[in-house]
Amino acid sequence: MSDLPIDDVLPSLTAALRDHTEAVLQAPTGAGKTTRVPLALLGEEWLGDDTIIVLEPRRLAARSAAQYMAQQLGEEAGETVGYRVRMDTQVGRRTRIEVVTEGVLTRMLQDDPALEGVGAVLFDEFHERNLQADLGLALTLQAREVFRPALRVLVMSATLDTGPIAGLVDDAPLIQSEGRSYPVEVHYANRPLSPGDRIAPPVAAAVQDVLTETDGDVLVFLPGAGEIRRTESRLEGDVPPDVTLHPLFGTLPPGEQDAAIAPSPDGERKVVLATDIAETSLTIEGIRAVVDSGLRRAPRFDATTGMTRLDTVRVSQDSADQRTGRAGRVAPGACYRLWTERTQHHLAPHTAPEIDNADLAPLALELAMWGTPDPSELRWLDPPPADAYEQAQGLLRRLGAVGDDGTITDHGREMAELGLHPRLAHMLINARALG
Repeated sequence: MSDLPIDDVLPSLTAALRDHTEAVLQAPTGAGKTTRVPLALLGEEWLGDDTIIVLEPRRLAARSAAQYMAQQLGEEAGETVGYRVRMDTQVGRRTRIEVVTEGVLTRMLQDDPALEGVGAVLFDEFHERNLQADLGLALTLQAREVFRPALRVLVMSATLDTGPIAGLVDDAPLIQSEGRSYPVEVHYANRPLSPGDRIAPPVAAAVQDVLTETDGDVLVFLPGAGEIRRTESRLEGDVPPDVTLHPLFGTLPPGEQDAAIAPSPDGERKVVLATDIAETSLTIEGIRAVVDSGLRRAPRFDATTGMTRLDTVRVSQDSADQRTGRAGRVAPGACYRLWTERTQHHLAPHTAPEIDNADLAPLALELAMWGTPDPSELRWLDPPPADAYEQAQGLLRRLGAVGDDGTITDHGREMAELGLHPRLAHMLINARALG
């Protein structure tokens, strides 16, 4: 294996997990924490023959990490290292490391709260603060407290203020790894892109300029699949013949995703048009320049309609810094931000946790299924907002998923097992009854 920055702190990390049942690892994107840490823990005496569960927030990242670790062992995914994501599982009898997505971990906990046969749960990319990751950590901590005192819990983060996390998991030891990056020259636009603007034309123009001014591959951040397809359409036929275009978003077929993150053949360049899926969870080899629209999709719960919509919003400062750093992984690079330097100073410092703005009905159903409808009985980095949670419980009562005391009903259990939003699960179950 090639040397990575995380290697310098692996002895400290393994020692911490021998002496404690929890730890926090802070390591910048690209340090190697996702693929090095699980392999380093395989031989630990405390693990015995148990399995390591690695939680990844995105399906593409889970599959990619498992395949990379398997490759390092000279194996295929599904042998020592496997993965479980929705609609795709590669796990065998010999599997010791399972990389799973957040919903899969929740189902594993609901099916077996003691997590028998699991020696450690690793929460990767926790700085993304997805709702399911917050829920998974809260349930895992309670499962350890009630059933498995020796279960190891490791929270890994790239940018998050790690002090509150360390306090949440019993003042866990904090291990910090330095990153390895080259300088990146940041360029700003004369006027900022706004969420309501037509995004494809200025982004496509910026990409064409960057291809002329820089060498190597280019990573372009766009808010969603629609903007990616429109930008791709504008660029087709207008890029040099040695340049290939690759979209990258969560619902692409696996083969197209793999092509986007694979190294470019000698003598060729590629432009990867990606959502924020490429911000921290993935390593794309050969990137020397980044074009950043400065926009992302964010779910927003509308209490008036009781439904969630996706809004296009500006990124935070730490998110912009993560995107910029993608250009400095292999050599000095450049980042072209399609907003002004003045706008940069007005960006929010951090991305708000999803739990602050999400529809909490799925969370409330999971907690009822867990047997703790009162979220105050669990440990949260940020607890569910009281008003939104009360509204979520009201919806579950109207659907017949919980009783007046919040206890789950048989109908609610059937809904939870479908893994859908409670409204959709209720509709399907009743549709079946109605023929």
